[in-house]
Amino acid sequence: MGKYTKEDIKNLVKEHDVRYIRLQFTDILGTIKNVEIPVSQLDKALDNKMMFDGSSIEGFVRIEESDMYLVPDLDTWVVFPWITGKGKVARLICDINRPDGSPFEGDPRNNLKRVLKEMEELGFTSFNLGPEPEFFLFKLDEKGEPTLELNDHGGYFDLAPMDLGENCRRDIVLELEEMGFEIEASHHEVAPGQHEIDFKYANAVEACDNIQTFKLVVKTIARKHGLHATFMPKPLFGVNGSGMHFNLSLFKGKENAFFDENTDMQLSETAMQFMAGVLKHVQGFTAITNPTVNSYKRLVPGYEAPVYVAWSGQNRSPLIRIPSSRGLSTRIEVRSVDPSANPYLAMAVILQAGLDGIKNKMTPPPAVDRNIYVMDEKEREEVGIANLPGTLQAAIKELSKNEVVRQGLGEHIYDNFVEAKEIEWDMFRTTVHPWEREQYLKMY
Repeated sequence: MGKYTKEDIKNLVKEHDVRYIRLQFTDILGTIKNVEIPVSQLDKALDNKMMFDGSSIEGFVRIEESDMYLVPDLDTWVVFPWITGKGKVARLICDINRPDGSPFEGDPRNNLKRVLKEMEELGFTSFNLGPEPEFFLFKLDEKGEPTLELNDHGGYFDLAPMDLGENCRRDIVLELEEMGFEIEASHHEVAPGQHEIDFKYANAVEACDNIQTFKLVVKTIARKHGLHATFMPKPLFGVNGSGMHFNLSLFKGKENAFFDENTDMQLSETAMQFMAGVLKHVQGFTAITNPTVNSYKRLVPGYEAPVYVAWSGQNRSPLIRIPSSRGLSTRIEVRSVDPSANPYLAMAVILQAGLDGIKNKMTPPPAVDRNIYVMDEKEREEVGIANLPGTLQAAIKELSKNEVVRQGLGEHIYDNFVEAKEIEWDMFRTTVHPWEREQYLKMY
């Protein structure tokens, strides 16, 4: 049963003096959209009668079939704590339905639920995610526009005064906790100006909702501190980029299906099969988990980002790491995902890949417990370590060849995603960049 009923929502509106409600959803590219309504329209929204023009949203529908309905998930109710004064603002995250009431196949949240049903048909009850999103903080200029000036020169786990983002990060944590997040860690990351806040795992849909909410809170509170928060994967050359590691586990009821105390590593056959599916299909889903031109500036050797398709229980250079916790905390950590990814799509394709491994009883290659970064190409080839795609264009080609990943997206999302990303790549390819002028303008 859900946490809230319609009557609960109405009572909470009165209790917190809520005047406006944002009906939020996410488009195919992972951008948060919202329709803000006055509280007088609440009954209409709760009855799933709030309509919007789907043709105006990236990758949704054509203009001749544009009517879409917002279906609020009552359990996502939250009042934004940073809006003070008379009349607060709350939000509800919505699924998107067609006029006939059927789930819209272009809605990333609905699409994830579709793949989760396939998981349930295999006997599993939940797919859990603990994300580790990283971000940079830059100073704003006098016009309120972001600069490339960092607000600190701190390093991994540094404290103030080196880490001048500490107060901002603390306020972000306080706001998140007031909204119901259970924060597990908050610290400065490796690069100057880079931060990480980790929050407790949840089931797949709730965890993706939390990632979207997290991004909104981080950006909002950063601006109150005169800073711009960015989840761009690689905003600065020569330092580490930002990742969003996914810690994943499958459950059957209250039992972690990845745990088996009788094996050498205490990983179950299910865990090994799931991991084998992820490793087999990772090149095909990299366009989804690393969806921007800039993503591939992070996926290069030397900056702790995984570039090579391998797994290990001992070191952090492979794509998949097995954290040491066991029992209910047994999980696999997929380290290639970056925070520009649409979390609903990333979860859907990773789950589809893992389920393919389970259904076909795949076996992963042997673990690689050496530092892959110091291995040369010949050594990697000898142990069968492949590379991730090196550009967005290469990733799109791998996606187009992978039927399992395409199944995880559905044809509507696949077609519209690829179309948008081919346009993005072509714009990048044909743009003359400052680096080219610096290199060639005087030489030639």
